[in-house]
Amino acid sequence: MKVTIYTDGSAKGNPGPGGYGTIISYIDSSGTEHLREYSGGYKLTTNNRMELLAAIVGLENLIRPCEVTLYSDSQYLVKAFNEGWLDGWIRKGWKRGKNDPVKNVDLWKRLLKAMEPHHVEFCWVKGHNGHPQNERCDTLATTAADQEDLPEDKMEE
Repeated sequence: MKVTIYTDGSAKGNPGPGGYGTIISYIDSSGTEHLREYSGGYKLTTNNRMELLAAIVGLENLIRPCEVTLYSDSQYLVKAFNEGWLDGWIRKGWKRGKNDPVKNVDLWKRLLKAMEPHHVEFCWVKGHNGHPQNERCDTLATTAADQEDLPEDKMEE
């Protein structure tokens, strides 16, 4: 089955993120399109963690192995896979800078596990330029961020 996932983190915008949204789109055997929406939010986290969480939630909610195209406005997420950054960060243990440890290792590992049964392509959608795929997720993520009782995500030190 072919599935499209649209993700967005950083729903509240500046000065910091407040929620994330994921929309899973698929077409059934009769040709009807279906949408599944997932949203959530974290009060104490970073923009990059939010983007990873949005992608993870989309992939973890797929019931069976799929061909996935995942759209994100996060260069951090997309380049990690399309330009080989992840291979260095996680698999080879590269440092980001001279003494700077790799961040978000817990979420990168969770994302890799969520990807295992699927064939996933990552596509960058430049944010906030009226692109309909980006706008859909912005709306969903903002709704999530406006919820009052959001779980707290523990950031890596």
